[in-house]
Amino acid sequence: MVPARRSSKSMTRKRRAHHALKPRNIEACPKCSTAKLPHRACENCGYYNSKVSIKIKTEES
Repeated sequence: MVPARRSSKSMTRKRRAHHALKPRNIEACPKCSTAKLPHRACENCGYYNSKVSIKIKTEES
């Protein structure tokens, strides 16, 4: 089957209007105040849900 009519540019753009990227939801870590994603352990200190959940290796110079 072939479409009866070609879709106009405006109709195509209206359909794609919600395809834009949405900003990431970032919150501050309660322990070290660095930015982190919600429901994830902090990459800086490993803190999540009132305890340290992952051990972070520190660079020794």
